[in-house]
Amino acid sequence: MSTTPFEDLDDYIALPRVSGLAVSPDGTRVVTTIAELNDKRTEYLTAVWELDPAGRQPARRLTRGAKGESSPAFAADGDLLFIAARPTEDDDKPPAALWRLPAAGGEAFKALDLPGGVEAVATAREADVAVVRAPMLPSARTVDDDRRLRDLRKDNKITAVLHTGYPIRDWDKDIGLSHPHLFGLGVDGGDPKDLAGAPAGALREAQFDVSPDGRFVVTTWQQPAPGAAAHSVLVRIDTDTGERVVIADEPDADLWSPAIAPDGSAVAYVRESYSTPEKAPRITLGCLRFGGQHETVASEWDRWPASLTWARDGSVLIVTADQNGRCPVFSVDLADGAVTQLTFDDYAYTDVTAAPDGGIYALRTSYAAPPHPVRIDPDGAVTELPCVPAPRLPGQLTEIEATAPDGARVRSWLVLPDGDGQAPLLLWIHGGPLSSWNGWSWRWNPWLLAARGYAVLLPDPGLSTGYGQDFIQRGWGAWGGAPFDDLMAATDAACAHPRVDSSRTAAMGGSFGGYMANWVAGHTDRFDAIVTHASLWALDQFGATTDSAYYWVREMTREMAETYSPHRFVEKIRTPMLVIHGDKDYRVPIGEALRLWYELLTDSGLPADEDGTTAHQFLYYPSENHWVLSPQHAKLWYQVVTAFLARHVLGEEVERPEALG
Repeated sequence: MSTTPFEDLDDYIALPRVSGLAVSPDGTRVVTTIAELNDKRTEYLTAVWELDPAGRQPARRLTRGAKGESSPAFAADGDLLFIAARPTEDDDKPPAALWRLPAAGGEAFKALDLPGGVEAVATAREADVAVVRAPMLPSARTVDDDRRLRDLRKDNKITAVLHTGYPIRDWDKDIGLSHPHLFGLGVDGGDPKDLAGAPAGALREAQFDVSPDGRFVVTTWQQPAPGAAAHSVLVRIDTDTGERVVIADEPDADLWSPAIAPDGSAVAYVRESYSTPEKAPRITLGCLRFGGQHETVASEWDRWPASLTWARDGSVLIVTADQNGRCPVFSVDLADGAVTQLTFDDYAYTDVTAAPDGGIYALRTSYAAPPHPVRIDPDGAVTELPCVPAPRLPGQLTEIEATAPDGARVRSWLVLPDGDGQAPLLLWIHGGPLSSWNGWSWRWNPWLLAARGYAVLLPDPGLSTGYGQDFIQRGWGAWGGAPFDDLMAATDAACAHPRVDSSRTAAMGGSFGGYMANWVAGHTDRFDAIVTHASLWALDQFGATTDSAYYWVREMTREMAETYSPHRFVEKIRTPMLVIHGDKDYRVPIGEALRLWYELLTDSGLPADEDGTTAHQFLYYPSENHWVLSPQHAKLWYQVVTAFLARHVLGEEVERPEALG
């Protein structure tokens, strides 16, 4: 019998997963969502659960829809709104609708049903007003017109799209004819009001907030920019008249994450400066007092804000930011820009929401614990709210540090398996590249490998966030430079650990981490095997075929792509490689894997034999995207990876998964 759920993939896949958090306006109710496997074990279904704010009573399930529920938000009167697609006898695949669960009890009922579905919802804290994001066809002038046009395309099996702008894809989705709109409505009923007319693609994935009194909404608004680019500004829309005005526009930066002050007098936001081939972007805080001037907040703070909200009294901003392999909560004083750290544990905080009593609710995660809800009191005390029990881990988590050739400090998490013997080492390289190994990952979970006896190294090399702007700049435009040196220095430090067997090592990475895995393969033979997932191989073709090319070309010049493209070093690859890619990956298109696979077999230092046999392997998913999300495919991912590693690192043969025929 397994002693932890990480020894058996079926047990691991079945672990419930917590995400999202919402707090009622009066602070007396807190809800989250928990995803669990369906009966067929082919997908996760998410339900809304209520938590005890005091941290004493167990969580209580509120919704039980056959297709699950998401995006909970509280109305001013305490009723709970959520998004769900609930099949009926007449329609077994309806679009997602907005539902309302009365605080006084009773059954949930449909509050808004739109032909294109509902994508997101935000509510006013003091008025019965909600704003939803929902798509409409470009020529539709009313909701009924939109329904008629959709039926026309569906009945005639028309899927063609005539594009006149960019982008045309996003991560794993084709951008179709529909354009997102914002609709305002009273949560007690009535017809929805289209607040922005015909916005084209301006509201694609819009981030928006509703004023406490419900009189206006502030949203991101993407404008066309030269070079097929998009430029994000902030727009204020009156929910009664639909009057729209740009309130914040910086020509050299995108503005994101608007958060309206509790008294409605100001909006805070995140500002991301445009990068150049020579200079990395910088993320800072901004604030606009309505009727006043824009202010840069805490301009000297050498961290990148990841999220922001307001304290309920409006005195400070509550901000999270990556820092030293964690993501603490900070308060930022608007008057003088003073930054005060509020949490000091080894966790990353997300979904931060302020409560009326001065406390804070959030989800907390680390590589030692999956996301779980907590309350942070004004005195800094953190209380876990009963929810999903944390699984027991098959090992221990520690930290190590290394010094790069240029003298930079490089820190890493090191996962060690149970026991006291030496373990083979797996170097795992994070994606992004502007990110950090600082929170639990269900997709790249080191404990599954620790349960099989491996030590797993999770380093933050150059370009990682949480170590200051200079640390990012070290790797900017030179991906194979400082980041590669840092990874090798971190690996050297891990190999010096008494629990690590330095004679048996492998490297793995996904997305940018896959790029680095490919670069590593062409620049060192120190590893016994390399796994490269959703990886960049030929930068010259990637730059123009990815879903947001304009973003990447700000750094990826022709010279940079030529100098740091892994494909130029294919003849030096003598390490067995496992290539993994999903056909629906539009961020790193499948062409990268197809070219990598062909060139490994024809041009690498470890080519296919004359009879076609090769040490390399290619795990291809026709229906998956950048991440490989379906439970059955995630299980196969780990089965193939562990078998490949066992063969080349441990010298063991493992039978191929039955599901692969």
